[in-house]
Amino acid sequence: MPRLPTALLAAALLLTGLTATSCTSTRYDLISTSSIGKGKFKDAKPADFGSDHPGKHEIHGIDLSKWNGDGVDWPTVKKSGISFVFFKATEGKDRVDPTFEKNWRAAAAVGIPYAPYHFYYFCSTPDEQADWFIQNVPKASVQMPPVIDVEWNHASKSCKLKPDPASVRAVMKRFMDRLEAYYGKRPIIYTSVDFHRDNLVGYFDNYPFWVRSTAAHPSKIYADRRWSFWQYTGTGIVPGVRGQTDINVFAGNAKQWRTWVAQLERPIQDGGTAVAAAVPTVAPVAPVAYAEAQTVMQPGLQSFAQPPVMPQ
Repeated sequence: MPRLPTALLAAALLLTGLTATSCTSTRYDLISTSSIGKGKFKDAKPADFGSDHPGKHEIHGIDLSKWNGDGVDWPTVKKSGISFVFFKATEGKDRVDPTFEKNWRAAAAVGIPYAPYHFYYFCSTPDEQADWFIQNVPKASVQMPPVIDVEWNHASKSCKLKPDPASVRAVMKRFMDRLEAYYGKRPIIYTSVDFHRDNLVGYFDNYPFWVRSTAAHPSKIYADRRWSFWQYTGTGIVPGVRGQTDINVFAGNAKQWRTWVAQLERPIQDGGTAVAAAVPTVAPVAPVAYAEAQTVMQPGLQSFAQPPVMPQ
């Protein structure tokens, strides 16, 4: 998630087992609109996604940080149709977003599902950053699973380090393990096209992904990656939010969304450890499911360990 005012970060949980070959062949693409200008929200610089446009998805959300300011009108945001929000909470081992506390409490007050994200900093250790996140992010602010935001930060003046792919994956895994152990929810991975290409292709398939793709549908640029959330613009116009903001869609339909959010409120026990319930898996073409405990499920059954995902 870019952290500059021109392109915010903006900080997955769809059914993990959809095996359709494209979004257009899945049952949850219920809106038969097409091409540019058909989205649920206005966009200052809309992209033409063709037939695979985000307007086909029923569930939309936003992600916010200090760059959006602290003047969000939350009742208006909810009324506009926003169904979820990700907030930037922390960065590295020593930064807290100044709008985090106010934003998550305001979202909770109006009943919009929410989750915090951490911008990962490759010049600090994963344990330093996990300690910082846990110190500053209360469990009450983690309604949806927490997010690790991993991308190359070309604009950073303090950290130019670009570790090799194996090292990147190792520190990510350590950080995510710490958060999952503490919050009881498997983290979502947010990433950009270049970072995914350099480090993540073929890895972390048992984690939900939130992908940034503002010029083409994710299936066209993320190799073999199932995704749960898609950040499709950084120039969206959402009532209640000043200026432009990132807008995202959820891979599943409204019923799947409601089921998943409801399950998050009822943690289950897994080997004595409290874990968040996962979204039921939906299989429009061929049923495939996985659970957080990595069990194999029968066709037609539901998994309550991970959110839904969009297949490639």
